[in-house]
Amino acid sequence: MRLNNLPTIKVSSGDKIFHFLAYVVLTFLWVNTFIYKFKWKKETAIIYGAAICIVFGIIIEVLQGSVTSYRSSDIYDVLANMSGVIVMVIIFALKKNRTIKK
Repeated sequence: MRLNNLPTIKVSSGDKIFHFLAYVVLTFLWVNTFIYKFKWKKETAIIYGAAICIVFGIIIEVLQGSVTSYRSSDIYDVLANMSGVIVMVIIFALKKNRTIKK
């Protein structure tokens, strides 16, 4: 099978790494806020934290493409954002609960 004349996809890996890391941190902050500030159960905090981050990432990309003239939407940014959220969710899910005794 010949694979000539395939379109090239120009994806800036530095930009995608930044999106990934930003959403790892954002998810970490939301989930910890729900757990420690609002005293939610870990599972509930993870679900809501992940949902908020994913929806926020999608909305921001849509707004970049529709509201601004100098920015553009990029599906790869959304995928990088979601990847960061998913990685953080997996880390939270695998992390054992530890209590500190006073």
